[in-house]
Formats: sequence, structure tokens, C-alpha cells
Amino acid sequence: MDTENPSAPAPAQSRIRAKNHPDGRPFAGVSHDHVRLTENFTVIGNDLAQHKELSLLAIGLACYVQSVRPGTAVDIKTLATRFPEGPTRIAAALRELEAHGYLRRTRERTATGRIVTRTVSCNSPGHRAARETTTRKPARRTAPDEPAPRKRLPAVPQPSYPAPALLRTAADVLTGLRREDPRLLLSATDTEHLAPGVAAWLERDLTPTAVRHALTANLPNEPLTRPAALLAHRLTAQLPPPPPFRPQTPPIPEPRHPFQTCDNCDRAFRSPTPGLCRDCRTPHTTAS
Repeated sequence: MDTENPSAPAPAQSRIRAKNHPDGRPFAGVSHDHVRLTENFTVIGNDLAQHKELSLLAIGLACYVQSVRPGTAVDIKTLATRFPEGPTRIAAALRELEAHGYLRRTRERTATGRIVTRTVSCNSPGHRAARETTTRKPARRTAPDEPAPRKRLPAVPQPSYPAPALLRTAADVLTGLRREDPRLLLSATDTEHLAPGVAAWLERDLTPTAVRHALTANLPNEPLTRPAALLAHRLTAQLPPPPPFRPQTPPIPEPRHPFQTCDNCDRAFRSPTPGLCRDCRTPHTTAS
């Protein structure tokens, strides 16, 4: 009777799952029913998903920004149209992400002079600074009185014939721009570089007033960091076409009169009417 019967039925399981747990503790909290994704997924780090200082809206917004393709608009207006949260809450969430390093927003100028906001999403804040620290090369030692290297200005159009008088007029146009806008104060080096571009405009039948208006119209309201570079861009991008070619009218040839016979000496000469030739006509004119 003290031997175990292997053919005996197993005891019935309790209907309460907590009593059947291997550890004897109730099974609580979330459980995962996951599948391995092989397409249409985004890797989100637990540092972001479980961040203790970010709000839930900021975490969700960061996950959305990391999931979209490069070039997708993520400004406040676009996000407020995409999600039910208003612009105020979305702007606050973007500031949270920017403060913790998950977003970098900078204002940059495009080739046309327009100011745009460039947004960079970072899934691991701090990795860029660490990489730059390890790969940064030591700066070249310069003398205390050595000036910083000056950035080169963009190329400007060149006139077909750089006459000295034309270049002087172009330089006068450039030096007079500061009267239109004090921010357009140019150095002598910048004026020398930009003068051929203005001369190319003047060479195309434009007056100095028209060139001055084209260079100073619709300037941005913020301070100009490099006014010479902005003028070089406008001289190149807005260069007008050459004037239309006007062929010169050839002179009208004199008519060839028929031959006449002189009534006095029978000499042949060209004249619209009969009469005397030039030699015979001179004595008669003198005598009269």
C-alpha cells in the first residue's frame, strides 16, 4: 500500500489561476503577445519609451517622429492637423524633447534667402557629442595676432568688356547701397569682388537705379551676417537676360541717274534731266 501507483489519475486543477502559478503568487500586470516584425516597424529604445521625466505626449510624439521618413514635415501646424492635441500641447511636447536631446531644431537660410526650421531627430541623445569628442582633431595653433580665415564669397557674373568707367559706376552703386539699408555696408575687398557682377547688369541696358532697387528689394528683417554673400547670390540668381539684338539699318544708296549728253560739248554725264555737264555749267554760273 505504500508504493505509488503510476496509473492513478492526476489531481484536478483549480479553476483559480493564482493557485496554479508555479511560484504560488498571483499572475498580475501586463503580458505580451508579440510576433517578430520583419517589415513596417521602428526600433524605439527603452530609454525613450520608459523615460521618467518626459510626458506621455512627448514620448508618443518622439516615437511618431522617429517612425516617419526623412523629409516629412514635423512642424507644430502639421502635427496639430495630424493629431487631436492642439498646437499648445504639441509645442510643449516638442520643447520637452528638445530639452532632453531627442530633437534638435535650427533655423537656416535656403539658397533663395528664405528662413526655414530644420529638425533633426535623435534616438540616443549624447552619442553625437561623444563621437565628436573622440574623433575631433586638435585645432591648428595660430599666432595671437593672426586673424581668423575669411570665408570666400560666391562667384559673380563677369562683364564681356570690363571697361574702367563701367567698373567705377558699378563700385559707386555698391557703395551707395548703405544709404538704402545700413546693413549693406561693404568693405573695399567686398566691393572689388562684387563690382564685376554689377557691371554685368549695367552692360545689359539697366540703369544704376534699377540695379540698386533689385539688390535692396525684399531684404529679410533679421540682421545680415554676410551682406556681401547675399548680394553675390542676387547678382547671380537674378541676372537679367541680355537686351534684344537690334540690327542697324543699312544706308539707302544714292540713285544712279541715266546718262545725258551735254548740250554744249556733247560729253556724257549722269543727270536726272538733260542739260549741261559740270564743266560747261560752271562758266555759265560764274558769268551770270
